[in-house]
Order: sequence, then C-alpha cells, then structure tokens
Amino acid sequence: MTTLSGRSAVLLVAVSRPWFWPVSWVPAYLGTVLAGRSWFPERADLPRAAVALLVLGPLIWAAVLAQNDLHDLRSDRENPRKASAPLVTGAVSEARLRWWYRAAALACVVAALFVGPLFVLGVAGVLVLGWAYSVPPLRLKTRPGWDVAVNALVVGLVSPAAGWAITDPPWTFPWQFGLIGVLFAAALYVPTTVTDLAADTGAGDTTFAVRFGARVAYRIGVCLWALALAVALVCAALDVVVPRSTLLPQLVTVPILLAGYAVLTRRPTIARMAVVSVLFAIPTVGFASAYIG
Repeated sequence: MTTLSGRSAVLLVAVSRPWFWPVSWVPAYLGTVLAGRSWFPERADLPRAAVALLVLGPLIWAAVLAQNDLHDLRSDRENPRKASAPLVTGAVSEARLRWWYRAAALACVVAALFVGPLFVLGVAGVLVLGWAYSVPPLRLKTRPGWDVAVNALVVGLVSPAAGWAITDPPWTFPWQFGLIGVLFAAALYVPTTVTDLAADTGAGDTTFAVRFGARVAYRIGVCLWALALAVALVCAALDVVVPRSTLLPQLVTVPILLAGYAVLTRRPTIARMAVVSVLFAIPTVGFASAYIG
C-alpha cells in the first residue's frame, strides 16, 4: 500500500510538471515584491505567502494540467515531447486523472481561503480559464488568439496580481505593470505553439501556429516582445511603476533582449525558450532591485 501511494505521488507530481511551477511563482513573487517594496513579505504575511506558493505551484498546475492532459490525449500521442506523459504511457488512467483534477481543484480553493477571499476569486478564475482552455465546447486552445490571450492573462496579469494581493488589495495593482506582463507572457507563449505544430496539426487542433503558420507566429512573437520592451522603456522615462533609474540600463539591454529573442525563437524548442526566460530574468532582477531601492 505504501509503495502504491508513493508511486501515485510521483505520478501526480509528473502530471503537474514541476518545471512549470516557476511560470506562476516568478510573476507572483514579483507582484509581492512590488506591493511590499521588499524582497520578502512581512513576518505576519509569511504563512499566507507560503500557502500562496503551494497553491500557485503544485496545486494549480496539477489541476490545470490534469484537465489539459485529459483533452489533449490525441495530440499528445503524436507528440514526441509528450511520449513519457503518464496518461500517454498508460501509467495513469483517465478515471484516476479526473479524480486528481477534482481533488487538486478543491485543494486549491480550500487552501486559497487561508490567504484571503480575493485570492480565492483569483484562483477560481484561473481554474475556470484552465477549463475553458482545454474542455469542449469552448476549448480555447483550438481558437487562435484566444489560446494566447488565456495564457498571457494568467501568467502576465493574474499571477503578479495574486502575489500583490498577499499584502495589498488587488484593485491597487498597477495596470501598467499588468500590461507589460501580459505582453511578455504572450511573446513567450506564441513560440510554444510552434514547438507543437506538427502534433497539433496531426490531431486537428487549430492552435495559433496551426492557423497562422510558423513564420507569422514568429513575427508576431517578435512584435509582442518589442512592444513589451517599448512599454517598459516609456514607463521608465515617465517614472511610472518602472523606476527612472533603470532607463539607461534598459537602453543597453533592450537591443540584447530583442536580438536574443529573435534568434532563439526562430526555430523554438523548450530548451531555447528556457534560455530566453533566463536571459529575461537578468534585467527583471535589476528592475526589482531598483524598485525596492
């Protein structure tokens, strides 16, 4: 019985894809830094921050990705990158995955209650968007433009706003930062539709890249990335959200970030997108340092 429980735990973690957890952790943490103007929350907020970390990492991803796996099985079977997925290999049954989805979704909401009622609303919103993204008849993943919008909103706006809400009311979250976050998140998501282009085409899933093609997706991704960098520059020049002290460093790093994105996403892979994320993390840390200072 212990062995079975341990194996189930390992499979559940595999379904939740731990490498995805930082996708929501990082913007949420940045939102907390912005709200508190400190690298760490106040001591009184630490327990709520820890629970928020649990919700925004393993719990929310277990729920969203279990739902996604259930409805992506046909394309996942055609995708070499998903060959080891528990549902594809048969290590997990569809019935078990549905049970895990319900349990993870319920755990998300219950744990979120400890953080606060507004945090619960945000978590519920993410679960609803995750359902709309994966489940017919909406299945926004197969509605070009909507697939990008859902991911950009969750990662670029909802996650940092959730981090902000740990210490400050979410309605005071700066919309300029949300705009920058949505643009960057959209630019990071578009190339991922190209990495799965062949599998999605074979399964009949009309994603952004399937509808517009790899070349157009690449150009739109570069434009979104450039627009996000431009908005950040304007905010720094106006000293709004982005400190003016970052303007000169941005003028130096923007061409590097733009060129790096353009080169790495021309033929995108998961490894190359990871490099883009690391490249982007460097000025992000600089921004946070200037903001706190």
